[in-house]
Amino acid sequence: MAEQTRRRGAALEDAILRAAAAELAEAGYPGLTMERVAQRAGTNKNALYRRWPNRAALGVAAYRHLAEDTLEPPDTGSLREDALTLLRAINCGQTSPAGRILRGLLTGVGDEPELREQLYERAAEGGAKTWLDILERAVERGEARPSARTPRVATVALVLLRNELLTRGLTTADDDVLVGIVDEVYLPLVGA
Repeated sequence: MAEQTRRRGAALEDAILRAAAAELAEAGYPGLTMERVAQRAGTNKNALYRRWPNRAALGVAAYRHLAEDTLEPPDTGSLREDALTLLRAINCGQTSPAGRILRGLLTGVGDEPELREQLYERAAEGGAKTWLDILERAVERGEARPSARTPRVATVALVLLRNELLTRGLTTADDDVLVGIVDEVYLPLVGA
């Protein structure tokens, strides 16, 4: 019988994050425990605590790992179309496993200040690069003001979509809502 090698580094971290995402998908944030994740990943709790100080940090890291490579910045040649394409992809992704996990994490925010902090940090950085990429191209084409190239301004359409979903309790928004966000708010805000 061949001896199994011990996982370390990136391989172990990947196994832990996949296990945490699976636990979140099955049991939600309330059911997420370091012990169950460690057991599912085939490691011990110490391996988790060396990387994440608590379950809030692990839950957010698992969500981030799952959602990390899902969005490429569109390049249609038009800021309006890029923004709509990106919003539509995000809107469709709300029903994905990553979207369900994020909603589960968001419902746990009220009870756990550490989770709230972790999610807000993630939200502040999450998606900003993609939005800044499409905004940079728009500036080069003369469609947007150079001063609009800040994370807060670049991601305002995403923030408005999240607000729409959260305040209305929706999993996806109608397309006319996305068009309204882009045409009535985003383009006037960033326009050249």
